Amino acid sequence: MDSYTLYLALYLVGFAALHSLLASLPVKSIARKHFGSRVDPWYPLFFSATAAVTLLPLAALLIHRPGELIYILPSPWIWIFFALQLLIGLSSLRAFLDAPHRFLIRAQLAGPGSPQGFALGIKGIYCRIRDPFLFSGFLLLWLTPFMTENMLPVYLLATVYLFLGSFHWESRLAHQFGEEYLAYKKEVRRMIPGRRWRGCRGSGGGSGLK
Repeated sequence: MDSYTLYLALYLVGFAALHSLLASLPVKSIARKHFGSRVDPWYPLFFSATAAVTLLPLAALLIHRPGELIYILPSPWIWIFFALQLLIGLSSLRAFLDAPHRFLIRAQLAGPGSPQGFALGIKGIYCRIRDPFLFSGFLLLWLTPFMTENMLPVYLLATVYLFLGSFHWESRLAHQFGEEYLAYKKEVRRMIPGRRWRGCRGSGGGSGLK
């Protein structure tokens, strides 16, 4: 590993640290104390925008110096893989639409049984998989139809971060929904879609206040 590859890896570690900090409950609690309830619809946008902006330098560094080519898929496979990445990226938005209450700060801070909390309300994509973002993240990374020497360590680190981040996210969900989530967790796989969960609700239920 040369110094440039190490720099890329360190940048990704810094990004992961910032991303995890902004996702933490203490930081969200501070934001809600300073800005009140109006922060709820804006914090997810701020969080996503910060992630996108801080990833741009990493992308620029990889474009500037990708390293030696390891492999590239021939046509038409390269275009098929690009199309699959696009479809997966667009379909992953459904995870937000099927459980918008999971991302509200007041609900995350409230805990189970609180008047500020929401019911778990499993529906849509969550009927078959607990963490669709982990699944789609892995696919978006590894369906890239080419690989270079500097991309590979970045992709490996990103894979580890996504996997560890999934455990952190689930610990927050357990805090947010309590025993209801733990029961769901026992029957639905984390990453690989499986059979439809028997407690799954219809498209119209599960996102209202308790």
